[in-house]
Amino acid sequence: MVSVLVLVVIAAIALSVYLLTRPATVTITANPSDSMILFNGSVAGTGTLEVADLKRGEYTVYVERTGFEPVSSTIEVRQGRHERLSYDLLPLPQQVAVVTDPEGASVTLSHDGSIAHQGPSPMDIQVPSGLYTLTIELPGYNTFTREMSIDTTTTLEYHLDPEGQVLHGIGLITTLGAPKGVSVTHDGSEAWTSILNGPPSIQIFDPRTGEILGGVDIGEHGAVEVIFNRSGTLAYTSQMETAKCFEIDVATRAVLREFDTGSAWTKWVELSPDEKTLYASNWSGDDVSIIDLETGELVRRIGVSNTPRGMYATGDGRSLYVAGFDSGHLERIDLESGEVTTLFTGGGALRHIVADETTGRLFISDMADDLVWVHDMATGSTTKFVETDEKPNTIDLTPDGKMLFVSCRGENNEKTYYLPGPEWGSILVFDTTDGRPLDALIAGNQPTALDVSDDGSLLVFSDFLDNRLRVYEIPGYDVFAAAEGGRYDEHFAEIAK
Repeated sequence: MVSVLVLVVIAAIALSVYLLTRPATVTITANPSDSMILFNGSVAGTGTLEVADLKRGEYTVYVERTGFEPVSSTIEVRQGRHERLSYDLLPLPQQVAVVTDPEGASVTLSHDGSIAHQGPSPMDIQVPSGLYTLTIELPGYNTFTREMSIDTTTTLEYHLDPEGQVLHGIGLITTLGAPKGVSVTHDGSEAWTSILNGPPSIQIFDPRTGEILGGVDIGEHGAVEVIFNRSGTLAYTSQMETAKCFEIDVATRAVLREFDTGSAWTKWVELSPDEKTLYASNWSGDDVSIIDLETGELVRRIGVSNTPRGMYATGDGRSLYVAGFDSGHLERIDLESGEVTTLFTGGGALRHIVADETTGRLFISDMADDLVWVHDMATGSTTKFVETDEKPNTIDLTPDGKMLFVSCRGENNEKTYYLPGPEWGSILVFDTTDGRPLDALIAGNQPTALDVSDDGSLLVFSDFLDNRLRVYEIPGYDVFAAAEGGRYDEHFAEIAK
């Protein structure tokens, strides 16, 4: 009996020792779920934080999130325990203004299934921080709905889209004179627009907010086009008046090198697939300059048909396709031999080339005949792809190759195309499989620059004579396919001024 009692006492002592020496664990949960949790000033987490192997004692907990009252506390940790703590942060009031174009739209802000505010735009209200559903409605326009987190004083501006339009406008950006080209950086954070009437030659904007982020000056003249290398570290631009090209560090926006094309009125620039060569089309020189980027030297000039504009370098590094504007010729340069072959002679004024190498097709805009051609690189045949509005110029494909975007300048002014004409420009969207129209929108005076972001989510284009960029969100292909042409049929009645 005594031995049993001894064993019991020993077991009790062992259990006590075990409980008193076993490490403790603390699990902390915060609401909102993206709150930052700081444990004892050194261990951090978001939403939920678990800290193990703790000794007995006091520890500090600090929880914060923008727009909410932070919480700071001291907790007692006992040996061998698993403490579970939960913190609900108190939302702070935020001033929110909602502005719509046009005004007078019905604006509803909902939170947790209940209406927090409802009224006409413009409105200026105060609501607690949190996750809201914003709904904007106006007869004749698409209903706009978006989930958003409101955690600071803010002004929300929305451009309502005509009923049936698939593309969603998110902003207008005022530029300096004559925005000729535009390219969105690979990460979508910046839109670089070449200013023909510069300097500065390039202006850089946040495409979603319209904030100007900086610029690039390449001398007393402006720039024509701007492109990026694959990694997004370098930009290349062209300058007509000096017939030069420039290499720019994207991060610092500093001009690293300039290259003389040895020709006249340089327009388009194109990188070789291995990015060791820069090609430049020379509008008045009727040739293409080939520049070695390792040495920075002009290697050669290859004569082509009148006023070359758009170019496309094939992925295998063997061919460079060139669009002739005055000649209407599509030509191919054999990059090993320098031999030029005319592939197509039926064009009016070929301007821009984009390619889908998955299907082996080139798309070429024709400003004289108001259409887009499609060229089969395997068979060498060129056929009409789609008819467009007046003066199609810059074109681009979505990353999946399913949609083609076309900017159309509209009919020229009878005196000079430097003045606004009798028509508005337009942006057209086509299905690349069969040329079926997917959407259209009325633009401003002479839309020219155009780029689809690398992730396919943003469209940025310029109203050249209005000195502005316009930015639109691009939904997925399935949304376009289900929209039965969007506003393509309706847009024809709105082109004339």
